[in-house]
Amino acid sequence: MAQVTATAERTIDAPAETVSTALGDYEKVRPTILTEHYSEYRTEPDGRVHWKLAATEKRVRDQLVAVEKPDNATIVERDANSSMVTTWTVTSEGTHRSTVRVVTTWKGAGGIGGFFERTFAPKGLRRIHEGVLANLDGAVRG
Repeated sequence: MAQVTATAERTIDAPAETVSTALGDYEKVRPTILTEHYSEYRTEPDGRVHWKLAATEKRVRDQLVAVEKPDNATIVERDANSSMVTTWTVTSEGTHRSTVRVVTTWKGAGGIGGFFERTFAPKGLRRIHEGVLANLDGAVRG
């Protein structure tokens, strides 16, 4: 099994602190910036977050995510139901601008199925992340 990686990035005209705070708000902001690929979103009493992610019509991941915030600029989401880990990093680009980078990794399948997963899944997930980043941009800029 090979590691599969999907990456997306966006520069947002808002301070890094504002963007980090919004991105880390799983109660109010996060559910509003998710795309139509997400369903059944809810926060759990233990601090984890649940959603279903439809990468395609037939490929839906039921995710129960533990959220870690090692510092003010980084959020790490670890799925308890798979090897998927998503890391959001917010970097200041001056007083009123920041860059958000999201990287998702997981252990892919082997064989021919793994080849197709490594080839096509990162592109699809990158498009999903780009949609979330665009919604985040709109949310922090009002």
